[in-house]
Amino acid sequence: MESVAIRSAKPADQPGVVECVDAAYSKYVGRLGGVRPAPMRADYTVLIAEGSVQVAAYDGDVCGVLVLKPAERHLLIENVAVHPNYQGRGLGQKLMRFAEQRASEAGLKEVWLYTNELMTENIAFYEWLSYEEVERQSGEYYRRVYMRKQVGP
Repeated sequence: MESVAIRSAKPADQPGVVECVDAAYSKYVGRLGGVRPAPMRADYTVLIAEGSVQVAAYDGDVCGVLVLKPAERHLLIENVAVHPNYQGRGLGQKLMRFAEQRASEAGLKEVWLYTNELMTENIAFYEWLSYEEVERQSGEYYRRVYMRKQVGP
């Protein structure tokens, strides 16, 4: 996946972003009792306009999506998605490293993220990347696992 470029999303990327996210998260709908995960319900037109979305592009196609939200002391990965056609090739890891580098360049010491506790393979992936669980919170349709990784001194 060396030829995959990660760049800021443009308005024209919105349909590809939605398609990528929907394809990546659709497998969880049944596991979540028919509820679409939060990334499938996000307004990507707004997120792209505010500069929060990065895309991984291959031959002009959006094959990965990264939604980043800077906070005062950390960078929040609000969403990371890899289209199923591109999974298993290291693209998720490449997107995560991109986010960590962005945080470090901004002088932030930590990267935070959250995932649904029923998305156990995601939790295992983040732990493999040295993220540690911080807390769990419940909402109306979810139970989120918050994780963090230190990226600066």
